[in-house]
Amino acid sequence: MSTLVVVPILVPLCAAIAGLLAAGRSVLQRALSVAGAAAQLAVGTALLAAVHTRGIQVQQLGHWPAPFGITIVADLFSAIMVTVSGLVGLCVSLFALVDIGPERERFAFHPLLHFLLMGVAGAFLTGDLFNLFVWFELIIMTSFVLLALGGERPQIEGAVKYLTLNFIASGLFLTALGILYGQFGTLNMADLAIRLESQPSGVGLPSAMLMLVAFGIKAGVFPLFFWLPDSYHTPPAAVTALFAGLLTKVGVYAMIRVLTLVFTADLLVLAPLIVTASLLTMVTGVLGAAAQYDIRRLLAFHIISQIGYMTLGLGLRTEAALAASVFYIVHNVIAKTNLFFVAGAIRHIRGTSELRELGGLYRDEPRLAALFLIPALALAGIPPLSGFIAKFTLVKAALTAAAFLPAAVALGVGMLTLYSMTKIWAEAFWKAAPADAGGGTRAPVPIVMLLPIIALTTLTVLLGVMPGTLLDLASGAAMQLLDRRQYLDAVLGTAR
Repeated sequence: MSTLVVVPILVPLCAAIAGLLAAGRSVLQRALSVAGAAAQLAVGTALLAAVHTRGIQVQQLGHWPAPFGITIVADLFSAIMVTVSGLVGLCVSLFALVDIGPERERFAFHPLLHFLLMGVAGAFLTGDLFNLFVWFELIIMTSFVLLALGGERPQIEGAVKYLTLNFIASGLFLTALGILYGQFGTLNMADLAIRLESQPSGVGLPSAMLMLVAFGIKAGVFPLFFWLPDSYHTPPAAVTALFAGLLTKVGVYAMIRVLTLVFTADLLVLAPLIVTASLLTMVTGVLGAAAQYDIRRLLAFHIISQIGYMTLGLGLRTEAALAASVFYIVHNVIAKTNLFFVAGAIRHIRGTSELRELGGLYRDEPRLAALFLIPALALAGIPPLSGFIAKFTLVKAALTAAAFLPAAVALGVGMLTLYSMTKIWAEAFWKAAPADAGGGTRAPVPIVMLLPIIALTTLTVLLGVMPGTLLDLASGAAMQLLDRRQYLDAVLGTAR
């Protein structure tokens, strides 16, 4: 039993409540938001260290033994995700000090941010499918309000699309839960895994398919991604960066967790479908990005494309491929969050993110140009950055598994990603500013905006030149995902 595993859920809850109590006091609310996010990162790091040194950490709330009570559990995969989400939360809370105006702060932006971080942490740490559904609902409601905050027409339209599709996903998920509970009388993931072992093959397949579609909508997998580009480019950059870094990754996490823990037999049947969907997600996302001339819409399509790499490792079903997926998720969370920060900084100083209306940023803002180039090249997989390690390990795993087509598609999409990034560089940074650009740069990028960008850029470089620690953690996470005995013993113990 470990109380530490519950703390990543309690810290953002306390920060959100404190923010609500500080309503109307903007400076105090901002300070509480940054302090709460910093505490969340510290707690996530402590939890990751505890799991790495002492093994899987479990807390049975109310001291009700599994499968009767609420189980909170952290293995390496979930602990890595909690730590990364804490990093994103801290960076967003800093960036929001400039990017989020008094109007949105008055309508509880900072408490909503921490309620969202609470939902994300809960989704990563729950050991029960019904509680996963509850955390998903908290994420949906808080993210919907954050999307709509400000009341501008494009935001409302994007928020309605987002809410509608996610409610459909929730309905599918809830249907699968009803089927499973009717069959087995439990929704504890470890208990379900044991019960399904003794069942004939195919018994859990309908529920697995429903969950695959539900999580595919939340992750933005082909052909279920069409809501994402219309939603993610409308709110302020701090909100978009938060969503790009975390929300789709929660869907990927749930997909990997459920299919490797509960539906292991059905994963063999679904693997070809997952690989096919992953490849189509990569290709359609990158082609959609190539056609865009708004930086935020272009990056939104790249969210879709990059999701395909993460789910490909699940479809290949090998330890090396899953380790590559875990590494890829961490790399992408950092790089993608950072690129949306850069897009927000460009909009802050030029008043637009439309490439046709931009230019001359390399001359006016050389620091910002360098800070864009590093995560952009990392996203394309250029050495020696983190994206190169992520793509290299995934392609190597695909070739080892004789999956030659997925390897070729992954490399080809990387080249097209490089084209999209050079398009942003050429249009926004390299070319001269248009004559009607309205006076060029309005103001230099505030240092508070630059701090999270610099931090994430530094991490992108470090993960590329010194990837050993994260690769070891990712390999350990993959080993635990494929060998369920540690997880089952930790959760069920003697009840097993």
